[in-house]
Amino acid sequence: MKKKKYNTTIPKYITFSFKILQTVSDKATVNLAKRLFITPIKYKIPEREIFMFENSKIEDLHIPKINKTIKVYHYGNQLSNNKILLVHGWSGRGTQLVKIANNFKDNYHIISFDAPAHGLSSGKTTMMLEFVESIIEINKKHGNLKYAIGHSLGGMAILNSINKHVHFDKIVLIGSGNSIKNIIKNYIKNLKLKEKYIDLLIQSFENELHDEMEKYSSYRVSENISTPTLLIHDKFDFDVPVEEAYHLHKYLKSSQLIITENLGHRKILGDKDVINQVSKFIQ
Repeated sequence: MKKKKYNTTIPKYITFSFKILQTVSDKATVNLAKRLFITPIKYKIPEREIFMFENSKIEDLHIPKINKTIKVYHYGNQLSNNKILLVHGWSGRGTQLVKIANNFKDNYHIISFDAPAHGLSSGKTTMMLEFVESIIEINKKHGNLKYAIGHSLGGMAILNSINKHVHFDKIVLIGSGNSIKNIIKNYIKNLKLKEKYIDLLIQSFENELHDEMEKYSSYRVSENISTPTLLIHDKFDFDVPVEEAYHLHKYLKSSQLIITENLGHRKILGDKDVINQVSKFIQ
């Protein structure tokens, strides 16, 4: 079967700028790459998500540890004690998993949020650990979050939140990120920078965080997680390679793995068969 190609190319003017910059200064190159890495792109809400946006109760929630305020969406049956948390990926929105949300809205209280610097939430830059702090704070306020469904970086954030003692009965990870080093490696490759910048960028982040980045990778935190997990990943995901799902599956103590074809990284969120599999697993 012919692979369906998805456009994840970084604009040529950016790669050209880096081509020049890396010949001038390693420090300037790393600083700019770092800034771009932590700055999500905000997209306009597409028409298919407007109904969820307009029919959600929206609250502001302050996250003290990072001193940012996020928008939290309450959708579906808000009287239900069956609560599902939806966590979008990088440059996504709280309404991005709308088709999954619509499948559960009659019987479940669906909670989602615009991560820091995403959607209508405050801030211009963010990192995965700020997604995690947001999940922790939502859990503190609303509690009893039975299920969580995460896409891409959102999946990694869910696993890290469990590692910080947030409990879910079951979780679903779709096109989930796995290794932070591999994410940065792919990012540097897309910028068409020399390989040395992989380690230089990681070192810069670790100097700022005073911590090792890779220890927050999904496969690392999963060593202590026994939560029943459904992993869904597309064979032709060009944002997060399918090998990452196979690797993560080996480390999770209680996981099922479903591999789809020709749905890529985003179309997978609206596929009927995928949604049916998620529904079957949750119910």
